[in-house]
Amino acid sequence: MNTTIWTILLLVISNVFMTLAWYGHLKFQSAGIGRDWPLFVVILISWGIALVEYCFMIPANKIGFHGNGGPFSLMQLKVLQEVITLTVFTLFTMFFFSEEKLHWNHFAAFLCLIGAVYFVFMPTGQGG
Repeated sequence: MNTTIWTILLLVISNVFMTLAWYGHLKFQSAGIGRDWPLFVVILISWGIALVEYCFMIPANKIGFHGNGGPFSLMQLKVLQEVITLTVFTLFTMFFFSEEKLHWNHFAAFLCLIGAVYFVFMPTGQGG
């Protein structure tokens, strides 16, 4: 696989773990798991999950960055990562928090993200 595919795949995996680290405890809590755990325990568990996230995020950025031979500028990597983050988060929310609903303004926000991707990948005429 080429570096573009590897970068995107690693970013997706990383964001799955990030979303679990940040929001997974809310689902566990609603299922009665960890409801009475002290906050520092929840933080430590989330930190452990976030460590796994970093094991995918750092290589994705290293492989994908044009300074290391990858296809993306730093700005492109960041916007790509944000779009992936919000996509993973939306799927996570729809699947695990079915009481949360998508509304028209969420779709409008997604359209703005598509615009952000377009503009960040648009040639500048100044070498990238």
